[in-house]
Amino acid sequence: MAVLGSQRILMSLVLVCMAALSTVDAAARPLAQWRKLSALVQEEPLVLQYHNGPLLTTKPILNLHLIWYGSFTSAQRAIVADFVQSLGAGNGKEGSPSVSTWWKTTEAYRGSAPSQSNPAQTLNPSLGKQKLDEVYSMGKSLKRTDIAVLVKSAIQSSALPPPSKKKSKGEVEFYLVLTSEDVMVEDFCRSSCGFHGSDKTDNEYAFAWVGNSATQCPGQCAWPFHQPIYGPQSPPLLPPNGDVGIDGMIINIAATVAGAVTNPFRSGYFQGDAASPLEAVSACPGMYGSGAYPGYAGQLLVDETTGASYNAHGLNARTFLLPAVWDPTSRSCKTLT
Repeated sequence: MAVLGSQRILMSLVLVCMAALSTVDAAARPLAQWRKLSALVQEEPLVLQYHNGPLLTTKPILNLHLIWYGSFTSAQRAIVADFVQSLGAGNGKEGSPSVSTWWKTTEAYRGSAPSQSNPAQTLNPSLGKQKLDEVYSMGKSLKRTDIAVLVKSAIQSSALPPPSKKKSKGEVEFYLVLTSEDVMVEDFCRSSCGFHGSDKTDNEYAFAWVGNSATQCPGQCAWPFHQPIYGPQSPPLLPPNGDVGIDGMIINIAATVAGAVTNPFRSGYFQGDAASPLEAVSACPGMYGSGAYPGYAGQLLVDETTGASYNAHGLNARTFLLPAVWDPTSRSCKTLT
């Protein structure tokens, strides 16, 4: 586990006690009381240290390839594809919070100040190729190591481009495996909603996995769109795209990809143990809008027609809810609203 410092550990103990109390008498304790309790401990400033390793944020183009493992509808795939494309594009609404604005925070993860030899540049993600594996080629119960096998198989079969492709042009290939709600993945729900890793066998590359938690653990991996498993019991928010599982996946895709580009090979930006680090988004848990505290996602935008909550506009008139990102410039967790 990451070493957080005595004050941060004390804060964790306070939150654990809060969670235990909520299971006994949650109805009698308003959220305002939880907020007062959490404010009793002043946390040390959080700093993600740079460990001098390679970063994907120094590349101008990130080709994000998708492997759809299991059963997804075309509507579900469209939501995710629109989100990925929104990372590198404006939303067309002047002054409105956007997915691309959220993504730009990762550009500050450079390792050193911009210079003539290390010029500042925009990391533009783009939607790469997509592979459908609707036959569950490796079954419905996967080990974490199977995710790397799925990626390698897709590359070797030419379904997805190899990591060395277009390297001279400053492009980097990134592979994202998405599993449907009926697929069990090792440690899913118990300790992970998604993870990223790398393969060093040939031209080291980064990959990631995120699962659909709609039927397995929505209270853990799709909060705040579902009642939480532990802690203060606030009413769930309505998902902006009408799908608790997929909108929850968007949150975890955002967190996992941001962690991957800023710490692709466990030698980038993180705090604590390299095997279980706090990264760009995981360092800011449960924060989506200003004023967030345990059990409360923060101040968000609400669609007047559907009542759905969101904080970012995307392409094709989509809206999304995105987690806070630790900003190296301000050394604080940054939200869009």
